[in-house]
Amino acid sequence: MIQAVLFDLDGTILDTNELIIQSFLHTFDWDTPEPVTRERIIPNMGRPLHEQMADFSGREQVEDLIMKYRAFNINRHDELVTAFPHVPETLAQLREAGVKLGVVTSKIRKTTEMGLKLTGIIGYFDSIVTVEDVEQPKPHGEGILRALRELGVDASSALMVGDSHYDIEAARNAGVSSVGVAWSLKGVEYLRRYEPAHVIDDIRELLPIAGIGGESNA
Repeated sequence: MIQAVLFDLDGTILDTNELIIQSFLHTFDWDTPEPVTRERIIPNMGRPLHEQMADFSGREQVEDLIMKYRAFNINRHDELVTAFPHVPETLAQLREAGVKLGVVTSKIRKTTEMGLKLTGIIGYFDSIVTVEDVEQPKPHGEGILRALRELGVDASSALMVGDSHYDIEAARNAGVSSVGVAWSLKGVEYLRRYEPAHVIDDIRELLPIAGIGGESNA
């Protein structure tokens, strides 16, 4: 049986998609080498913010852009962030079955905790690993391995759930089985190219995959 389930945050358990897109559009309200559009933003979601800012701007020094992004992001956060359907009750069922839960995200801790508190699910997680807690962000496996150490669980008994190839590759690099979510803004065919062990259409499908209440389906 699975002993721990780790989750990416944005686009996986929290619907922050529109907040992220609007934050980028606000930040790049000026002429960039290549226009920063929704179509350009979406494929890059899941990467560390500093990398995205450097790519979008064509600059090495991007701290001012990050500050502009985060100010808008925090100001509009509570208006635009919700949990995806059935997330709270699924987390509750996993915990009730004795499964340990963690978050591994490329966000900073402040906005990570803001989202988890806003949606009332922060109490389900025994480990929260943010981009500030690692030297190597996803797709490196460092964050996943740190969460597993904090939970006291072996990689062979864990799942990593995410909406991007950064999550799937990080799971593979950490020796953890991966679950892709079909509600990814990037599309399910994109996810399948990276060969996650499972793809789910509804977060409740995690329960049988974790060995709770039935057989799993890939």
